[in-house]
Amino acid sequence: MTVSPSKAEAAARAGGGGETPASLLPAPIVSDVTSEHLRQVALGAGLQPMGVLPPLRQYLRDLWARRTFTWELASSKAYARNRNNYLGQAWSVLTPLLNAIVYIIVFGIILKTTRGVDNAIGFILVGTFMFRFFELCVSGGGKSIRGNTSLVRAIRFPRAVLPVSVVLAELVTLGPAIVVMFVVTYLSGLGEFSEYAYVPVSWHWLLLPVAVVLLAVFNVGCAFVMARWVAKAPDVQNLIGFAMRFLMYGSGVIFSIQHYVGNEVIQTILERQPVAVYLELTRACVLDEPTIPLTWQTWAWGVGWAVVFAVGGFLYFWRGEERYGRD
Repeated sequence: MTVSPSKAEAAARAGGGGETPASLLPAPIVSDVTSEHLRQVALGAGLQPMGVLPPLRQYLRDLWARRTFTWELASSKAYARNRNNYLGQAWSVLTPLLNAIVYIIVFGIILKTTRGVDNAIGFILVGTFMFRFFELCVSGGGKSIRGNTSLVRAIRFPRAVLPVSVVLAELVTLGPAIVVMFVVTYLSGLGEFSEYAYVPVSWHWLLLPVAVVLLAVFNVGCAFVMARWVAKAPDVQNLIGFAMRFLMYGSGVIFSIQHYVGNEVIQTILERQPVAVYLELTRACVLDEPTIPLTWQTWAWGVGWAVVFAVGGFLYFWRGEERYGRD
């Protein structure tokens, strides 16, 4: 009598018997799907491997595709700042203005460190506002990765979005401050402040947004560099404040480098370092100082520093993309 496989298996179980003969077992299922095939399917669906440095061209495309997200992130940061204070966003203007007033009183009026400058109020005011913009971009860029670790680990996006959004947020808050800067600078040469030179309304004022954009591009490059440094070594964030103080006194924020530095070599180095170049460029656009002419050489230095730092900083940041959020 012939017994079907299923009955043979049942008989074997019933008899507490031994193992089922191999000839009665079904053939094993062998998948013809390879890991390479799965990788191609994932790539075709737009998925990217984690922890791998993306190609530069693809990274640039992804960054451009996230431009709306970048702007929303920047605008939300700018709006959220000081919202818990009674004066709210007014502090974005009051903080640099109060700093400028302190510097004007101490260094401009009491110590007279602005000798060689016709309008000390305008000189210090423009320097303080522009330097604060630079300082906030650098310090904020340093925190952009470390301060958003949960976001970096949860969502896949070009990490360059974070330093760029920091600079955009500072640029948004700088807008009202520039209006105040124009008004105070103009009034500084009128009435009881007549001892300071009159600052006329000039077509040069129209060039200030261009100078500010160049400074912002330079700031983006600095933010890229600081973001990678702090992401790798958090202690660097504590050193930024000391570096900013050194740059403040070495860039002529509250005094004229040309008037106080006698050595021509040192003077040239200090005047051509990027922060001093952008302070000179913005002052030449706003003020009517004979010692700060608006020349094509200054514009060339400004464009050059912006391109070098933006491109170099971006490439340096991109090279560490696969490590952000993992260190």
